[in-house]
Amino acid sequence: MARIEMTSTCASPVTASAASLFKTALAGAVVVGGDYQGLGIVRSLGRQGIPVCVVDDERSIAGFSHYSTHFVRVPDLRDEQAAVHSLLDLGERLGLQGWVLYPTRDELVAAFSRFRSDLGKVFRVPTPEWESVQWAWDKRNTYRLAEELRIPTPRTYYVERVEQLAELDDVAPPFAVKPAIKEHFIYATRAKAWCANSHAELRAMFHKASQLVGPGEVMVQEVIPGGGSQQFSYCAFFRDGEAVGKMVAQRLRQHPLLFGRASTYVETVDVPVLEELSERFLRAINYYGLVELEYKLDPRDSQYKLLDVNARTWGYHSLGEQAGVDFSYLLYADQLGLPISPCRGSPGFGWVRMTTDIPAAFMELMTGSLNFRNYVQSLKKCDVEAVFSREDPLPGLIEALLVPYLALKKGF
Repeated sequence: MARIEMTSTCASPVTASAASLFKTALAGAVVVGGDYQGLGIVRSLGRQGIPVCVVDDERSIAGFSHYSTHFVRVPDLRDEQAAVHSLLDLGERLGLQGWVLYPTRDELVAAFSRFRSDLGKVFRVPTPEWESVQWAWDKRNTYRLAEELRIPTPRTYYVERVEQLAELDDVAPPFAVKPAIKEHFIYATRAKAWCANSHAELRAMFHKASQLVGPGEVMVQEVIPGGGSQQFSYCAFFRDGEAVGKMVAQRLRQHPLLFGRASTYVETVDVPVLEELSERFLRAINYYGLVELEYKLDPRDSQYKLLDVNARTWGYHSLGEQAGVDFSYLLYADQLGLPISPCRGSPGFGWVRMTTDIPAAFMELMTGSLNFRNYVQSLKKCDVEAVFSREDPLPGLIEALLVPYLALKKGF
């Protein structure tokens, strides 16, 4: 078993009496990954009086929330077997039988899906079976299924060798060089994709990417014109072929500017066509749980084109609680058999993460794609800040202190 360092939110060791409290408490939740995304889950469930244990292998903020019952530091969450062993050991030590697991990273989704039966001996595991998850995990699967379902996607080329790039000599740049399985690429480069503005750059970037993630995992894709403001997302708690709770959002600012790894400012909108396209995809893979499907509006043909499927919570999921869809609680209630009612997010609500939105907005102001007046107006319309909260201030203070760490280790 992996060694587990257990601390409370006050960084003191877990005592025997504290561990026994877990055994007698209401079934709670284990949030695996303690960044701002995990913090949103902690606050959602904590407001409902649900005990929450945060698990992470990095410096993170969610464990400092006063809604967090305990924070547990583990050595490695990127290795699937190590992560599963650590969680099972944790469940046995703290008596977390029947607690609900919430993954916040794609590699955790894969681990929970592949080892679902093992984890299910201790926890409730809302992550779907691998038969469903594989269609989100590997973009080659995502795009091929989308094509079968007549869901628009960017033009994508599946290239296995540098020599095959000659077949694209008649295709005009720019190109996006991106991985089929993004975690293999993001941790090595801190980038979601690279932009090649010429065929020479394409060959160089493809060769470098192939060395990082292996041959066959690098895709070449057209770059849809426009910035982050043309990206939209369909978000849902999906069950039995229907969305119990759903919301559509527009990503108005992102970081980095071209291929954003994360939203920095988002507003809820009403785009019915995204509901129809997304639910067609989710029904086809028999999906269960929380999910976000990302699209980009192509100005050349006015089609929303599918970019990504995230089989977990997403960065701005806490916006749902304000807009009328408490995604984290919907999943928890369903796992415990509590009654839930269909709900839909209302348009016009805003979410921001100031730590990344300030530099993103500064870059847009410098390039002229954003003016200062519009920036100020967007902040006035904002209803949710990802981290800073008067009712729960400590995570915001900790994140401010961690800015150098976040910039160096994660690029935010």
